[in-house]
Amino acid sequence: MRIAFIGQQDFGKATLEAFLARGDTVAGVFCMPEKPGDKPDALCAAAQALGLPVFQFANLTGPEAEQAMRDLNADIGVMAYVLQFAPQSLVNIPKHGTIQYHPSLLPRYRGPSSINWPIARGDTVTGLSIFRPTDGLDEGPVILQKTCAIGPDDTLGDVYFNSLFPMGVAALLEAADLVVSSQHREVVQDESLAGYEGWFRVEESKINWANHVDQVYDVIRACNPAPGAWTELAGIKVYLYDCRKHVTRRFAEVKGKPGAISKMSETSIFINAQGGMIEVLKLKPEGGKKMNGADFARSFNLLAT
Repeated sequence: MRIAFIGQQDFGKATLEAFLARGDTVAGVFCMPEKPGDKPDALCAAAQALGLPVFQFANLTGPEAEQAMRDLNADIGVMAYVLQFAPQSLVNIPKHGTIQYHPSLLPRYRGPSSINWPIARGDTVTGLSIFRPTDGLDEGPVILQKTCAIGPDDTLGDVYFNSLFPMGVAALLEAADLVVSSQHREVVQDESLAGYEGWFRVEESKINWANHVDQVYDVIRACNPAPGAWTELAGIKVYLYDCRKHVTRRFAEVKGKPGAISKMSETSIFINAQGGMIEVLKLKPEGGKKMNGADFARSFNLLAT
């Protein structure tokens, strides 16, 4: 098949390479323009190295983008991690329209941080959807869905890189085949089940130690490796990464207030939360480098109480 490709970053690059590896033709690649000082986008760099036509429009809503899409004479459009708005006037140009990847089980978790939120809320299952892009955010009919488990200690990195990334690449290939061969079904999303969540950023990743230890741990997992759940220890802003959860069975097992360092090991610190403690194995002071919890405590003279 002849593909018009829209995407960015490593997921876009991996998907592009997967289509090419099986013999499909990529007629052209649409990427976001890079800002001065940014490192080269992985998809853009890969497409240029392969000698593919690359288009970097400031937006995809103008006549230039539409004409470029028409000139590609594509069988199908494939959107693999796209942050630019792509209007119907663009995505409907390929002969069989366009398909898009979204890392959640639509209509749940529409929006840009759809991997973070289910982990932060303690969900045990998530997945991906391949759908038809419309002018509504992640609202188009669904063609294909795949589910994956969220383990009790899985981080954002675990769920994405071990499951949603490779599954997503394979699902886009599968969905493209179904659409081009006219063997697909399109299921309208049930709006009564829909949910939209925005970016998981600084405020969302702030730790509230007064919450139950389960909730605290889920937020930390949802932010590892990025953006990093954060808190302040002795007035120093720190980002927490690798951690363990310790649920207490008796009140006497926790000494001190929520958010206080209760004890240390050779490589970690233990911070109180409601119903237990978070053992911090790896953290990073703002502006500094990652280190183990105990080294941080020693460096800043934080003594266990």
